[in-house]
Amino acid sequence: MKFSQRGRGIVRMVAVVLSLALPLAMAVSSADARAGGGLSSGSRGGRTFSAPPSTSTAPNTAQPFNRTITQPGSPSFGTPGGGFFNRPGLLGGLAAGFLGAGLLGMLFGGGLFGGIGGFSSVIGLLLQIALIVFLVRLAMSWWQRRHETATAFAGGPSPLGAQSSFRNATGFGLGSGSAPLEIQPGDYEAFERLLGEIQAAWSNEDIARLHTLATPEMVSYLARDIEQNKARNVVNKVSGTKLLQGDLAEAWREGDTDYATVAMRFSMVDKNVDRLTGRVVEGSDQPVEVTEVWTFVRPRGANWELSAIQQT
Repeated sequence: MKFSQRGRGIVRMVAVVLSLALPLAMAVSSADARAGGGLSSGSRGGRTFSAPPSTSTAPNTAQPFNRTITQPGSPSFGTPGGGFFNRPGLLGGLAAGFLGAGLLGMLFGGGLFGGIGGFSSVIGLLLQIALIVFLVRLAMSWWQRRHETATAFAGGPSPLGAQSSFRNATGFGLGSGSAPLEIQPGDYEAFERLLGEIQAAWSNEDIARLHTLATPEMVSYLARDIEQNKARNVVNKVSGTKLLQGDLAEAWREGDTDYATVAMRFSMVDKNVDRLTGRVVEGSDQPVEVTEVWTFVRPRGANWELSAIQQT
């Protein structure tokens, strides 16, 4: 009898802790389901496996590609490993760490979490880490807002406008095998326009429209991501896409094809909603800021198209 009462008390305690920890963890994460799904996908011609130079907008090195067809037969060409333990970022690492700790406990005879006391300790640790993540996110957001006023755009004092939002860069013909390529103001306007149009077509699940804005490779990834959303009975709604800062990382020519890789920091409302009820499942109506490196390709005489998206 005493054991059952104690057990009920522990269950109540765990329920209370989870009710506090889980909403907090959800509050510090966005849907991260915009076009590209927060992955690095696509190709950059002969520079696919070379990291683009860092810029003031994206000082960190761009991540290597999770999905690309440049290397036929590569395991990364298939769908990335799914499931909670394969999620990028802090939560995936925590889950893997907890699982590893549990397995070690089993090997040494302590049970999966070393008994009820061990389980309570794990929940307490999870709550502490969630609080730390929340505070770090708040600090980072404050710093970005403070820093944005001084360095709103890399190319000029105006916080709006395509020509001033990108650093004026010409002749970025890097590499011995590349011809010099000059990026004109009209090209920057095209990059900013494509940013908004691709997010809108993605949000509307308009595959036909995406085919006019991106390469067949990128469309194949976006179409597959849309199908995965349909299987989950959700639709990703992106709105209010606004370029905040951008600059050119590199531009080059391969044969009759031009390439331009640009770093862009932009804001958007990114949320997943239930297809039937419209209820928000992930994300919120609050804008989030994202920094990504996009590569555009332009065959001679044609328009720019999205060729790759890389996370930073």
